[in-house]
Amino acid sequence: QVQLVESGGGLVQAGGSLRLSCAASGRTFTSYGMGWFRQAPENEREFVAGISGGGVTFYADSVKGRFTISRDNAKNTVYLQMNSLKPEDTAAYYCAKSRLSGIVRLMGAYDSWGQGTQVTVSS
Repeated sequence: QVQLVESGGGLVQAGGSLRLSCAASGRTFTSYGMGWFRQAPENEREFVAGISGGGVTFYADSVKGRFTISRDNAKNTVYLQMNSLKPEDTAAYYCAKSRLSGIVRLMGAYDSWGQGTQVTVSS
């Protein structure tokens, strides 16, 4: 079992940047795909970005060109660099580990989740 802890959320003005971190402990996550999801109040949780065990990345259209996902396997950490933030990016952001090595957008493919970190973007 992998334990995931997110950090780096906060309040930022529109146009600003934040970097989220997801530290993994327990069973190694090196071979598995990792993903970031977000959930705004009264909305369903949605896929934001994913990275395969081999480092291939994929993004939701809404964040493409603004967000960058990366991983440092030596540190057991996944990052989400968020630039040019918009008020509609406001949500709780969750890190998750996939059962698979590739990138998967479906929540059901992920078997470990962090507790979430809040990102609030003011206009």
